[in-house]
Amino acid sequence: MSGIVDFGIGYPGGQVSVAGMHASSGVPTADILKITHAERFPALDEHELSWQMALRAAREVLYRNTVEPSDIRYVVYAGSGEWDIPFWSPAAKVAHGLGIEWAHCFEVSNFCNGGMTALKIAGDKLELRGTGHALVLVADQLSRMVDYSDPQSKALFNFGDAAAAVLVAPGSRGPFLLLHSAMRTDPGWSDYYAGEYEEGRVRIRRGAHRKGLAEAYVRNFTDLIEETLDGLGRKLSEVAYLLINQGDRDMHERLLRELDFPAEKSVFNYSRLGHMGGADTLIALQQLRVQGLLRPGDLLLLATSAMGFTWGITALEFQG
Repeated sequence: MSGIVDFGIGYPGGQVSVAGMHASSGVPTADILKITHAERFPALDEHELSWQMALRAAREVLYRNTVEPSDIRYVVYAGSGEWDIPFWSPAAKVAHGLGIEWAHCFEVSNFCNGGMTALKIAGDKLELRGTGHALVLVADQLSRMVDYSDPQSKALFNFGDAAAAVLVAPGSRGPFLLLHSAMRTDPGWSDYYAGEYEEGRVRIRRGAHRKGLAEAYVRNFTDLIEETLDGLGRKLSEVAYLLINQGDRDMHERLLRELDFPAEKSVFNYSRLGHMGGADTLIALQQLRVQGLLRPGDLLLLATSAMGFTWGITALEFQG
């Protein structure tokens, strides 16, 4: 097994507001708030780049843990694949900014499931190697791909921006042990959302409306949770917290009801944050730790989903 030594979150300097969305789209404020649940939330400003958020978060984590750049063997940058600059490596850019010159730097594109996918890949590589560290970076520029002038895009109006930097080591080092990872993609939804170029910028567009996606969310998360718990020989009642990415509050609550899982054993950040991409569950995990709500031995499930559509369950054990 591999462990998470530490992680940090980076936020942009800008914000988007419901007032601005209403002015651009004409969608009533009350209807937008049913999606965002917050009047405003963090998003990249005009001059920021997502790799810069990741760099700040990573620099803080390496400094806090006194890890030398020469000890980093892998730098993995995860997100949608729509990086700040076309045809380049944000993983390598961040590595260079940190003075990491001899690591293998590469990207993982799995949208908002990319961070957990990258964590699994990095953990597996370190287990085979047995030494060194990996740096998993989770960052995107989701808010810039939303067309706020398009009322048909209102389901995406809650997209915000954040970054996470996760320091991974082989063995049981660190406060979080990576116990299990289960993921699947339903390719039937592969083109339900797609990007198109508009004035040199990618905009996310939804295809013709189809029924069944809500049911697919519940079914896939439920099946993957069962697979994970069976693999660990554990029961749902033993799960201390189930952390779910913040794409849709109604879906979040529906899944908890279907599982008969207590809402107080999950985290809801909708009142202050949007959907912060692949960083959502790590933000929630950080919140639990900072508030002193975790206990040694706690079993934590991180539920992530992504366009494509992919669903994943990552199981961690808090070691204190």
